Amino acid sequence: MHGRVRSIAAATILFLSGSYAFAQTVAQAVVVHDDQGTRIELPHEAKRIIALAPHVVELIFAAGGGERIVGTVAHADFPPAARDIPQIGDNRALDIERIIAMRPDVMIAWRHGNAESHLEPLRKLGIPLFYSEPHTLEDVANSIEKVGRMMGTDAVAKPAAQAFRARIAELSAKYRDRPPVRLFYQVWDQPLYTLNRTHILNDALGVCGGVNIFAALPATAPTVSVEAVLAADPEAVIAGAREGRSGTGPQVWQQYPTLLATKRDNLFDIVPDLILRAGPRIVEGTAQLCEKLETARARRPAQ
Repeated sequence: MHGRVRSIAAATILFLSGSYAFAQTVAQAVVVHDDQGTRIELPHEAKRIIALAPHVVELIFAAGGGERIVGTVAHADFPPAARDIPQIGDNRALDIERIIAMRPDVMIAWRHGNAESHLEPLRKLGIPLFYSEPHTLEDVANSIEKVGRMMGTDAVAKPAAQAFRARIAELSAKYRDRPPVRLFYQVWDQPLYTLNRTHILNDALGVCGGVNIFAALPATAPTVSVEAVLAADPEAVIAGAREGRSGTGPQVWQQYPTLLATKRDNLFDIVPDLILRAGPRIVEGTAQLCEKLETARARRPAQ
């Protein structure tokens, strides 16, 4: 009888231990929804991450997990520590074998920067794939929190996201209701192209009281003609030349003295990584953008 009781007790303890272990496993599971609305489930917090876009690297560092990035791509150069992370390709090709060898818990990709043909083989291998595609400044804050949730670094990610939101709210309160400034944003001049309302830049413009003259074009990054810019006659032109590359600067418009932006010397330069990357530094780019537009307002003729 006593032996039977001991057996039942032992079985109960074993069952409870197993239940506890199962509960721990369930508790450690991580579920998030990416920017396409896809449910991503990880069996545990992400400790080995491959970041397939420069802005993703910045989001991960901001969320407190920079040391968890085991692989990244070309041009992922901020913060400085990111330059030491092994690169496994660029937007043209990925080293699939090397990615597999890195044993990532999750890959974070950028839909407009990573070709689907490159990602499909990895998806077939069962590697979880999270799409990061912030279209608004609020999306950036949300992304910091989502990445933090995947890594279990909420204690860092949530305050970082809140600080980002607070700075954007401060800029918005100061500039959003200022007189609007019509502007042309020049991504590149060879060929000449810009961005429409779906790009995160347009949300930054809204914070600053800026109006994108090509917001309504259907393509996210449409090619435009010099004649179209001259016809629209923006009050300001904003562009940015990358280090080591010629062209793209706003100075190309100096040869068109009838352009309103040229007449008023409203040809401005902002480092493109600050205003085009959908990462935490875009708050710095937005602040610079607001200051440039305020300068353009100050140069208006007295009424």
